[in-house]
Amino acid sequence: MIQLSFKNRIALNYIITTGLLVLAVFSAIYFIVRLTVYNHIDENLLIEVRDHLSEIKIEKKAVILMDAEEWEEREHNSVDVNPVFVQFLDLNKKLIEKSPNLKNEKLVFDESKSGFELFDTKLLNNKIRQIQVPLHVKSEKIGYLIIAMSLSDSTKVLENLLDTLLITFPIILLLLFFIARFLAGRSISPINEIINTSKIITKDNLKTRIPLPKTRDELFVLSTTINNLLNRIEDAIEREKQFTSDASHELRTPLTVIKGTLEVLIRKPRDNKEYEEKINYCISEVDHLNSLVDQLLLMARFENQKQNINKESIYLNATILDVLTLNSERINDKKMNLIFDAKEEFTIFSDNYLVVTILRNIISNAIKYSNDNSEVLISLKRENQKISCTITDKGIGIEKEDLTSILNPFFRSNALDHSDIKGNGLGLFIVKRMTDLLQIDFKIESEIGVGTKVSLVFDE
Repeated sequence: MIQLSFKNRIALNYIITTGLLVLAVFSAIYFIVRLTVYNHIDENLLIEVRDHLSEIKIEKKAVILMDAEEWEEREHNSVDVNPVFVQFLDLNKKLIEKSPNLKNEKLVFDESKSGFELFDTKLLNNKIRQIQVPLHVKSEKIGYLIIAMSLSDSTKVLENLLDTLLITFPIILLLLFFIARFLAGRSISPINEIINTSKIITKDNLKTRIPLPKTRDELFVLSTTINNLLNRIEDAIEREKQFTSDASHELRTPLTVIKGTLEVLIRKPRDNKEYEEKINYCISEVDHLNSLVDQLLLMARFENQKQNINKESIYLNATILDVLTLNSERINDKKMNLIFDAKEEFTIFSDNYLVVTILRNIISNAIKYSNDNSEVLISLKRENQKISCTITDKGIGIEKEDLTSILNPFFRSNALDHSDIKGNGLGLFIVKRMTDLLQIDFKIESEIGVGTKVSLVFDE
């Protein structure tokens, strides 16, 4: 099957629709003209019938149908544009009298037609319109009157009209096709620009954008939508490149440390205490590496499976206590005062695994970045038919200009000033992604030397 171009398909659909409309108009014109012609002829025939019926008279007990002088006076004896033929028959359908223009011919009485019924027939192979009516004198039927009128000229006019319409129809369709094709080509020219621009856009060349049409129509919306899509793709690829670069660096750092430590360890014999110290150091770096890998896998999992959210009832109080239990050793080591303030039991409907991960990251950061013997307050309360959870520490705090950047992967505020605090800068990034996924309101406030406050607002 031949595949037509988009432009030709538009033109073809246009001429099919327009062609049907033109065909309907041409058909209406032909049948209206034909009806008008026949109505005119029928009116003339009825007038002739009326005139002839009024001229029948009785003289000396004899029925006189038409005087010879009257025949001569009428135009029946001459062949004009639409000659009228008249014929009288008796009750036995035998000819009594006829108009001179019939000469040697006569009109045929059709037994199947009723009185005053108009119909088409032929005379000498010429088409005529005929009517046959009964003749009555003083309520007595004496015969039949047949009147006919030639249709030759009318038929010729109708045939010429039909030929003209049939010849004009394909010409109009052909002209419409080329006009529609030209207009369709102009209309879809922005699509060709979209195609040409799309061909030169690759993963290494995402800067090119589709030129916007001057008119703000559907193609303008399409071009704008594609440009916005390209912007999002470019941003995503740039973030992916940056993320890959940062992840590679973060993974390479502990591996380099482990490799360097082991290389130093095997250069010469050492005592057991030194071996133990270096091995413990390597184990610490491996733990850090494992934590980093776990967080990277967690991000990848919920980046590619955003629909895999299993919501259930979660007892928020018990969940927070479980997270505190997991961090109890670190809390005790730093001799911290941890206060959990909840006046009642709170239940939310969400994904348990994600909520636990969010709370673990936030509480872990609060403990990690707090000073020894400091205080962390965890508060649960109900506000405006929502459940508010705040985790407040009195730790080192975050620079105000870094409050937005800390939500980016691998960013750590003042990391060089706190090199003793281990971290990879993924915790708050993961929290932000998961709170967005669960539609949890997430807010962070902080001040250097004062501390940090993180707020979570859950729907019940």
